[in-house]
Amino acid sequence: MLVQVIGGHGGVSPNFKNTSYLIDRKLLIDAGSVASGIQIDQQVLIDHILISHSHLDHISDLAFMADNCFGLKGRPFEVHTADVVRKNIMTHLLNDEIWPDFTKLPNEENPTLRFNDLKEDTKVELGDYKVTMIKVNHPAGGYGFIVERKNSAVVFTQDTGPTDKIWEAAKQVPNLKAIFTEVSFPNKLQGVATASFHHTPQTIQEEIKKMPGNVPIFLGHLKPNYQMDLIQEIDELDNDRINVLATDEVSFVF
Repeated sequence: MLVQVIGGHGGVSPNFKNTSYLIDRKLLIDAGSVASGIQIDQQVLIDHILISHSHLDHISDLAFMADNCFGLKGRPFEVHTADVVRKNIMTHLLNDEIWPDFTKLPNEENPTLRFNDLKEDTKVELGDYKVTMIKVNHPAGGYGFIVERKNSAVVFTQDTGPTDKIWEAAKQVPNLKAIFTEVSFPNKLQGVATASFHHTPQTIQEEIKKMPGNVPIFLGHLKPNYQMDLIQEIDELDNDRINVLATDEVSFVF
């Protein structure tokens, strides 16, 4: 699997993009920066979109991507998420007040976006991929994904605070190649991190003990205004498994 980090941050500023991971140019995980991060001719190639939860930094570019690709694709983007996330998006974003309802445009028979409800802990086939959605410790839905293709599997969970279920499931997955998770705030803001269901370096240090061993860990969702503090504190953990997603627009092959 080719994993392209279009945006791996937990905020927006010049040179920092919200969360969007693109697998093999076909499967998108979260839509925080896909419209601003890749060209329209690349956006059109995407078949399936997984949405982890309905916070704005993970859904905002779903609106702009639909607008960009309207009338160009010939078939809908298949959006897969939990029912609560779909309801939030339709109520608060694609409601014909904030943005047009692209689940009905150009028409209901052939829309630009088509939502599909995912069920927790149930493996589904999406094209070449097998995807399992697992609840994590974060509001507005709050799910992580295990994505499998042929002899490779990757875990994605952004956003989450300390959690358990996804790590228990990941330990049962053969050929796990990588874990993408988060650390959002420096240790001095532990209270903010806990209240907002995010990690600090000191809590991710404990979280790693729950994860499958001997698998590279990629830490994203760094808040741009605290990135330098976070890099220093993560470095002090002295863990060779950790890779920090300090720069967007990077790719990895698993």
